[in-house]
Amino acid sequence: MITPFAGYGLGLRKQHYADFLDRRVAVDFVEVISENFMVDGGRPRRILRDIRDRYPVALHGVSMSVGSADGLDGAYLARLRLLVDEIDPLFVSDHLSWSRIEGFNSHDLLPLPYTSEALDLVCANIGRAQDALGRPMLIENPSTYIDFTPADMTEWQFLDRVCARTGCGLLLDVNNVFVSATNHGFDPIEYLDGVPHQRVRQIHLAGHSRGKDLLIDTHDRPVPGSVWDLYAHVLPRLGPVATMIERDDDIPPLADLLAELAIARRTGGARERRAA
Repeated sequence: MITPFAGYGLGLRKQHYADFLDRRVAVDFVEVISENFMVDGGRPRRILRDIRDRYPVALHGVSMSVGSADGLDGAYLARLRLLVDEIDPLFVSDHLSWSRIEGFNSHDLLPLPYTSEALDLVCANIGRAQDALGRPMLIENPSTYIDFTPADMTEWQFLDRVCARTGCGLLLDVNNVFVSATNHGFDPIEYLDGVPHQRVRQIHLAGHSRGKDLLIDTHDRPVPGSVWDLYAHVLPRLGPVATMIERDDDIPPLADLLAELAIARRTGGARERRAA
């Protein structure tokens, strides 16, 4: 069982380490990329321990490759377990994707076919990961640029069945929903209404870019109005949830990210007032 956590946070990036270490920043938690700290000792691990003394920390991975037909990398899981035991994070998460085959890592989050065979594979891999980590994980919905036909189910149905079979939770990336919906022509509201709301423990909000033919999940600009609208739609359907702003490139001053986080707080406050 993943304990709910209600709060508002930021993805912690190197440009802002000093801000978080030198003063108290108005966030309820931070999230870091797991792989950046899966090293024995050294400065990165010391910084993360210092941050953890001040703020709750979520660990977000980008290379577990839960969709890999080769299974999971045992050495990777062992290193991640050491980090988990040291940091005791709020959540441990990774993506519904694959990136590794026959020892080669693409460093891209590649899409899956939403078939019964893929469902069995993903559930087996997540089960192994959760056993190795000694705790349930969160799985994030991807942004995708191709889809597969035929499919046995929609992405949101696939996620619902993964959560039900493995006991994992859902990291709902609202920007990814918008990007994929635009690229593939499905209704993002139908997606948000179809995910297992009771399993959502964390939300990512981010920006994207427009390529020649597709939207690209670049995380290099502010959260757009289209994503804020979807966040406002889904939030009343959820229980306590941790919301964060995710920025990975063209990193702005911390004050700009805190201003975006304030919009999320106001949206959450409006939900609470309506529920009262």
